[in-house]
Amino acid sequence: MFGVAFISIMSLYLAFLFPIFRHKKAEAPRSARYDMQMKKLWSAAQTSMRDHKPLRAEKALLTILKFDEKNAAAYNRLGILYAKEQKFDEAIECFEIAQSLDNNPSSLHNVGLIYLETGAYEKAVMAFEQAIELEDTVPARYIALAKAEERLGKNKAAIDSLEKAYALDNNTSTLRLILAIYEAIGDAEGLADTTARIEAQIAETSKPAQAPRRTPVRRSNVGKAAAASHAQAASRQTASTPRPAANPSRRRRQI
Repeated sequence: MFGVAFISIMSLYLAFLFPIFRHKKAEAPRSARYDMQMKKLWSAAQTSMRDHKPLRAEKALLTILKFDEKNAAAYNRLGILYAKEQKFDEAIECFEIAQSLDNNPSSLHNVGLIYLETGAYEKAVMAFEQAIELEDTVPARYIALAKAEERLGKNKAAIDSLEKAYALDNNTSTLRLILAIYEAIGDAEGLADTTARIEAQIAETSKPAQAPRRTPVRRSNVGKAAAASHAQAASRQTASTPRPAANPSRRRRQI
């Protein structure tokens, strides 16, 4: 009987009281040497990716994750590296881990691009929509969503997404994407309307900037007074200038 009661008490303690009284161990402060080493690894990864050395970049990123397994940025960069190498399964896994660690719209967008590349259009739409929920001011997210929707045959939804992108960037290339969809589905009215919008956009952007009108400068009373004062000063200076002495030789001739 006592054993059963003891077990019950311990169960209650573990379920309710232990989480309250448990204290998290303080993380050990990172040393300056550790920070320097991480900076070197990041620099090596970035340089290797820029120089098209994927194996060296992968090694640097995996070393970073060995020391910091919750580094979402490293997972995101590793996913980009795998995507460039067309290792799509590994890339998706990295992006999903990065997303679980840090609710970042860029990770969702990158996952959507891989789904779009591999033909998983439904998953791509879901990924892009989630990215837009987190960040709805980037035109590229709507354009990517439109591509996935168009592949699924959802042309109206694709046009709506492109219109949202155009509202953000006012870019003629976005209007041309809308024009291509109208052309593909044979919508003559939409084709004519979008063509007119493109022509108007081009005409608006090609207008030369008008030079501002030059306002004639009027001489104020203060300016006139300053000019008069300057003239009077010049006149006084001329009057006070001593005249040259007469030539003595001329005086002798007169005498």
